[in-house]
Amino acid sequence: MNILIIGGAGFIGSHLCERLKKDDQVEKIYSIDNYLTGKVENHHEGVTYIKGSSHEIDKLVDFPVDIIFHLGEYSRVESSFEDEEFVWHNNIIGSRIVFKYALQKNIKIVYAGSSTKYSKNEDDYMESPYALYKRFNTEYLVNLASWYGGKFAITYFYNVYGEREIDSGKYATVIAKFLYLKKNGQELPVTYPGTQIRNFTHVSDIVEGIYLVGLNATGDGFNIGNPSSFSILEVAKMMEAKYYFVPKKAGNRQMSYLDISKVERLGWEHNMNLEDYINGKIENRYESRINPKY
Repeated sequence: MNILIIGGAGFIGSHLCERLKKDDQVEKIYSIDNYLTGKVENHHEGVTYIKGSSHEIDKLVDFPVDIIFHLGEYSRVESSFEDEEFVWHNNIIGSRIVFKYALQKNIKIVYAGSSTKYSKNEDDYMESPYALYKRFNTEYLVNLASWYGGKFAITYFYNVYGEREIDSGKYATVIAKFLYLKKNGQELPVTYPGTQIRNFTHVSDIVEGIYLVGLNATGDGFNIGNPSSFSILEVAKMMEAKYYFVPKKAGNRQMSYLDISKVERLGWEHNMNLEDYINGKIENRYESRINPKY
């Protein structure tokens, strides 16, 4: 098989490249990445990297492809309010082009949906541009296949963490950001009220789920997440770091809804736990104290 990963130089995509390299069925692996969050340091020997946008897939791909793993969308909730136009261009227009390309070429597409779609009915929850557009794409892909045929599978990730996670700047994610601040002796900003529940899932478990779905399944609803959940405040305390509260942000959901039965039927199970990961990363522990600023 020839595999194309859109976003193959990113956090999750680079780990997927590693996993696919271990499969004797996979002959060639290609990556298309615009390097918004992808990094050259994430490259792996044996993978062909192409710098470009999902909008250009028909121009960039001049080789046979059996499966497309589409991981190359804008993927931040809170900053999507300020980047709404870019999110629309990248996630809606770009992904439509990818979906149509896969349909025309009879290529199976594995799309990374967002677990935020399960929170749209929460009280006092403002759906972000990111969450709205990701939800639209999953519904569009399901209907596209219904209208015209085509092979697809949709996965949903739950709060991925692990090696190569972005730890600072606009696109930083919570576990890496907290560990970075802890390491540098800084207090952790906990979004009020801190009781938001998340199913933090290690990237190796996420990638194994993507892999199993990509090679063995079709359809929607393949949720990949660790069934254990923690509040953001519990994570801060787990790191034994000082923390403070910051105001509640638009698009920040309270609950986490998870049903992993479909991916479990493929033989998937989680192997990594957040506590073990944090304990392995933290050095120079010190007593946790609340320092509320809001």
